[in-house]
Amino acid sequence: MMKNTYIRYVVAVMAIIVSCKKPYDPQVVSSNNHYLVVEGVINSGNDSTFISLSKTVKLSENVTTQQVTNYTVIVEGEQGSKYTLHSEGNGKYDIGPMNLDASKKYRLHLIEPGGKEYASDYVEVRQNPAIDSIGFAPINNNLRIYVNTHNATNNTRYYRWDYSETWRFHARYPSGYIVDPVTKQVRQRRLGEDVYYCFGNDNSTIITLASSEKLAQDVIFQAPLTTIINNSEKIELRYSILLKQYALTKDGYQFWENLKKNTEQLGSIFDAQPTQLQGNIHNINDPAEPIIGYISVTNVQSKRIFIDNTQLPQDWFAKYPYDCDRPDSALFYNPQTKSDDVQQIIINGGAIPISTIFGAVSLLGYTYSSPSCADCSIRGRVQQPSFWKDK
Repeated sequence: MMKNTYIRYVVAVMAIIVSCKKPYDPQVVSSNNHYLVVEGVINSGNDSTFISLSKTVKLSENVTTQQVTNYTVIVEGEQGSKYTLHSEGNGKYDIGPMNLDASKKYRLHLIEPGGKEYASDYVEVRQNPAIDSIGFAPINNNLRIYVNTHNATNNTRYYRWDYSETWRFHARYPSGYIVDPVTKQVRQRRLGEDVYYCFGNDNSTIITLASSEKLAQDVIFQAPLTTIINNSEKIELRYSILLKQYALTKDGYQFWENLKKNTEQLGSIFDAQPTQLQGNIHNINDPAEPIIGYISVTNVQSKRIFIDNTQLPQDWFAKYPYDCDRPDSALFYNPQTKSDDVQQIIINGGAIPISTIFGAVSLLGYTYSSPSCADCSIRGRVQQPSFWKDK
């Protein structure tokens, strides 16, 4: 009896709680402004400068980014020198090596087609030391990649890095056959038609910073860059990372640090709270207009390393990203008869023929698999990059 009374009491309390709940439907702050976003670094050394321009979009819009074209983009020195960047389309602008005077200050000047002008503050050239080394080590059953650098004159102190990755991978099954695009019949693959080995690539998506401000020496030791899980295809065969290093001013470092907190560290009440980003780019005639970005001037340093799978623990095995049935799970019998299976599944359906099945004296059919399991080119490039080095 007591148990039944307790149950009725709990049900009554729950009913009251549910009835008191009200839907929370806050009014979303809406703005028609599309703020200018400026990305890039003025390279003071003997390499090219790349600047990307875009505008922010509202969450309710169907596009993720809005490219900015037909701007005039100029690097200007405080002594009067000017370097005009070339537009590559899609909001991309570039110029070859400028070899700027390290004793002068420079800024980025932007002019939109309608005449509105933007400019960054004049910024000193930060001397960027060479990257000492890129290292790697198994940590917690994953591969940690890190960077070492230093400045013997102790006057850099603030660093930022980004990188691009390239790796060689293969399809789950090697395919020796293809549907001829002209005859629409299955035939052997010819030279240059192999789709077993490919190259994948990716770019860094997180902000990587380090500072030696609180150290006696300007030394960065084993600053982590990225971590690769031990069953990743990236390290199954051969992997390469191209690292770029940028020297920052203290203000530039603080900008990137705030951006990192706002974009990567807002997952709980214990994380840093959002802060307003104060860049160094302004509307010349309307300083109150928000502009997103920070322009630094430095000689960009870069370094590439290769990691071979033989350098890693032997018990690390890559996991193929798709579920693949055995290629001999079904056969195409006597393709010379143009059976419905061949026409529907391989020629019209896009399945990849793997190998032939022979009887005592004649061809019986083919094994087959899906493109995701037999054609690496659907998620990579067959052509080897120009920088790639074999073992």
